[in-house]
Amino acid sequence: MTTARALARSALGLAIATIPATLQAAPFTATEMMKLKRLADAQVSPDGSSVAFALTEIDLAGGKRSTDLWRVSVDGGEPQRLTSDPGPESRPRWSPDGGRLAFLSPRDGASQVFVLDLGGGEPRRVTALATGVEAFSWIDGRRMLVVADVFPECGADDACNRAKLDALGKPSSARAYDALLYRHWDTWDDGRRKHLLVVPLDGGALLDLTPGGDDVPPFSLGGEDDFAVSPDGQEVCFARKDAKTEAWSTNADVFVVPTAGGTPRRIADGPGYDGGCRFSPDGGVIAYRSQKRSGYEADRWRLAAYDRKAGTTRVLTESLDRGVESFTFAPDSRTLYFTAEEKGRAHVLSVPVAGGAVETVLGGGTFGDLSVLPGGRGIVATEVAFTHPAEIVRFGVDGKGKARVTRTNDAFLAGFALRPGESVTYAGAAGKSVQAWIVKPPDFDPARKYPLLVLVHGGPQGAWTDGWTYRWNAEVFASAGYVVFMPNPRGSTGWGQEFTDDINRDWGGKAFEDVMKGTDFAEALPYVEKGRTAAAGASYGGYMIDWIAGHTDRFQALVTHDGVFDLVSMYGSTEELWFPEWEMGGPYWTSAEGYARFNPRDFVKAFKTPTLVVHGEKDYRVPIEQGLAMFTALQRQGVPSRLLVFPDENHWVLRPANSVRWYEEVIGWLDRWTRK
Repeated sequence: MTTARALARSALGLAIATIPATLQAAPFTATEMMKLKRLADAQVSPDGSSVAFALTEIDLAGGKRSTDLWRVSVDGGEPQRLTSDPGPESRPRWSPDGGRLAFLSPRDGASQVFVLDLGGGEPRRVTALATGVEAFSWIDGRRMLVVADVFPECGADDACNRAKLDALGKPSSARAYDALLYRHWDTWDDGRRKHLLVVPLDGGALLDLTPGGDDVPPFSLGGEDDFAVSPDGQEVCFARKDAKTEAWSTNADVFVVPTAGGTPRRIADGPGYDGGCRFSPDGGVIAYRSQKRSGYEADRWRLAAYDRKAGTTRVLTESLDRGVESFTFAPDSRTLYFTAEEKGRAHVLSVPVAGGAVETVLGGGTFGDLSVLPGGRGIVATEVAFTHPAEIVRFGVDGKGKARVTRTNDAFLAGFALRPGESVTYAGAAGKSVQAWIVKPPDFDPARKYPLLVLVHGGPQGAWTDGWTYRWNAEVFASAGYVVFMPNPRGSTGWGQEFTDDINRDWGGKAFEDVMKGTDFAEALPYVEKGRTAAAGASYGGYMIDWIAGHTDRFQALVTHDGVFDLVSMYGSTEELWFPEWEMGGPYWTSAEGYARFNPRDFVKAFKTPTLVVHGEKDYRVPIEQGLAMFTALQRQGVPSRLLVFPDENHWVLRPANSVRWYEEVIGWLDRWTRK
């Protein structure tokens, strides 16, 4: 057992010991989960003395959520609240001198940048863009770089943007399009594009650094900022997709442009996605993440370093068969620290900027949001686990001395005695080893037998990790009395690229066999009652549930959320066409076999298992017609089924009240069929 796991178990034992012996731990329901405070976006001050972060609290009864900014000493202690506006305040960013904190807030309508003087006083708004601000970064003490959705013909002309916004939908509400993408994720295209604008804090004229019809930055495959400012404030790096086939291309390149304006210059032009650029503290290097294969959003992320003086690029992690996630430079610019998935967790690793061996700094946990303290005094990160949401931790650059900086939810969670996930392995398709997590009920008794819930993750290139989620929280299901089994079948990330690639054009093949053999493994456990097994999943996991429905009746109940039911109609109504084209081998009219081989629609005659179908009306990734078609097929054949629709949700269920309803419906459905 690693030190981290030993400490986690020790802490859990202490928490359980505080509960009176005559009392059982309180059930951890979705309603209780909404009482947790959600820590995010930890940012270390320039002098390394404190960490600013956003903290969200949910008012379930009032249907509201508020996000305020806090800071805490890197040595721990009581956090200090910095803002208290009723609305959401996010993205805390320190000024270069550390005396001010900028953040986003919609307190005056559209989201704008505000600046708080940490010496005292109220925050003041420093932007007033008609289109609002999506993200920003300090350039220096006098200027901001902001990301704003502007009309390309207007650019930095705010009056022009305001006039066009006012004219939208007047007098006709019709939309007309001449090319893809016409909608994305949960929003219809209204003609605007993301641009990088320079905003002087003294109210001077705005400057558009990225004029034209392209989004800068584009919708990111990496999930982090796709822009950064050089330490001297003279240059900006960013990602842009120049391909006019944006709907079926993942290719993005990295560019640089002076903050005074000029023609962007391309510095990375690989066939896949290049992005997430960051300048070294000394300004000599731009690091970024790069994918080699075009059209494949789950290709391995490599870490590359571009030498600004020499104009040369070095790939630093080619020997590492894992994808690089978040990364940061050491203060001396000689080392890059990064996280990478490793068999169900996310470890911290390092690599020399000049090239060399990749070293593991700290394993045994799931880490993110890395920052290195000045002078290399240590690393600050966030850590999550099955038993708790994100908390800030600190440890040495050698990985030693890990300590908690925040304890945001410790006292509240202590009363629930949540059990950590247990990692197991079993033989999957072709005898290949497959990992899975087991989460047991808080009052688990090995002498009892429990119903089994098998959860299938989405992606399909993704993974169940030892982490925290509010959408598919294993602890909520375990507290409802289920042994939760979470397999990481073929397609999962963190076991090497070959294992991830094994699902390409094989959606219902080896991955299905991995899930079924995992279910065999779990049902053979002495505390699982065979014959009381259910399965659930979302997105690709929903696809797998639809596939399971047509290929086995071994489950007592199924739950499919935003699942793909018909691969052909899905192609014609989704937005990012690169995804089905990679996964199925091309468009359906050139790769008919790829779509027909594993299409759940073609096996509806075998449907027998009671199924709950859930879908969001604003889901444009897997449009609602997929869920409606699944429900229709079930109903037409007389299979017990229920349809749950969220008109105001996209591919996720994000609103707190909707989330609680979702858990109530899902657990109610499972109970109905597994507890007879």
